[in-house]
Amino acid sequence: MLKWALIFLVISIIAGFLGFSGVSAATATIAKVLFFLALLVFVIFLVLAIIGGSLVF
Repeated sequence: MLKWALIFLVISIIAGFLGFSGVSAATATIAKVLFFLALLVFVIFLVLAIIGGSLVF
């Protein structure tokens, strides 16, 4: 998921450089959503790992 966020970020930067502000804004929004989704999944798995680890020990 972070890979796709990075791809959309690069597309956004290139589109902004070339003057396509609408495309740049849309891809930047997609990149932000994907980044925060990946961050949320990471935090959920981190909490589950901590809870699971405490149950084992």
